[in-house]
Amino acid sequence: MALHSLRSTRSARTIVGLAAALTIGLASPVSAQQASGTALAKVLLLGTGGTIAGQANARAGNAYDSGKVSAANLIAAIPGIDKLAQISAEQISSIGSQDMNDKVWFDLVKRIRAAIDNKEVDGVVITHGTDTMEETAFFLQNVLDTDMPVVLVGSMRPSTAIGADGPANLYDAMRVASAPESRGRGVLVVLNDTIHAARWVQKTNTTSVQTFRSPDAGPVGYVDTGSLRFLTAAPAKGAKLKLPDAPPLPRVDIIYSHANMDAAEVEDAVKRGAKGIVLAGVGDGNSSKGAIDALAAAAKQGVVVLRSTRVGSGYVNRNVEVEDDKLGFAVSLDLNPQKARVLLELLIANGVTESSAVQQAFAR
Repeated sequence: MALHSLRSTRSARTIVGLAAALTIGLASPVSAQQASGTALAKVLLLGTGGTIAGQANARAGNAYDSGKVSAANLIAAIPGIDKLAQISAEQISSIGSQDMNDKVWFDLVKRIRAAIDNKEVDGVVITHGTDTMEETAFFLQNVLDTDMPVVLVGSMRPSTAIGADGPANLYDAMRVASAPESRGRGVLVVLNDTIHAARWVQKTNTTSVQTFRSPDAGPVGYVDTGSLRFLTAAPAKGAKLKLPDAPPLPRVDIIYSHANMDAAEVEDAVKRGAKGIVLAGVGDGNSSKGAIDALAAAAKQGVVVLRSTRVGSGYVNRNVEVEDDKLGFAVSLDLNPQKARVLLELLIANGVTESSAVQQAFAR
């Protein structure tokens, strides 16, 4: 579809979403399931808050408060979404994703696993703030063992904004979660008519509706009111990691590398009880001599040290400028610091702390 056509379609759907608040009934496309005469898929909507559930605040022209609208009310404001699936809505939390935490993560896993075990639904949609959406998606990807579609969705504009993108995004996410062809594809992120895999997706812009991209891999598909199309085959199913009985996960700190850096930040992380440290390094995951020496000392004390990069894309290699084998470091390969932190937390929780074993896990 031409870019102009995509933008026109999206604008029209946004207007429809806003008009829903006035209870105007509008026609929607007939779903593939209805056309074939089969029953609608059952989809569980789990709300966590975020901009998609935000309301305007008078403190500034573009100000808003996250998590003020319930998941049920978000669904009620979108005409025709009930034609896609039989939807049930539950609220897990009502927070901005800057406040996302282990407890909410564990609550999401508990509810999704219950839905899987009880065969309640055919798919799950999670409304979520965009700031830490990629971390939640990657966490769920590493712990959920299911072929059922699990789709995270959010928005860059609050529900009360002119041109709110939430209604269109949520409609798209529901379409993806209810589609049989979405099965076996792991955890997905859907915004701006685009489908991304949890491993690759990143937020790349502070305010643009096109903020989510997968710099090292590209999107896995596209969705709109007219079609759902995946560009890649379903990936092989990877090994899953166990969760502790209750939160929190082991503490892992991210240390941001910069010019004129000394050892203080690394030493402070060790003092505060970090079980692991992810270096958001310059370039290929490097840092100053003082910081590298401090990280080597931390590794000798049993802290798991992993080098990643503050650069927005690319691959962190072993033993290029930093002697990882000698210093006992692992590297993040293709994972950015925030995702590397999530995986390292889970590995430490599973007793994987030796640097070579950590490296093998990241390579998988």
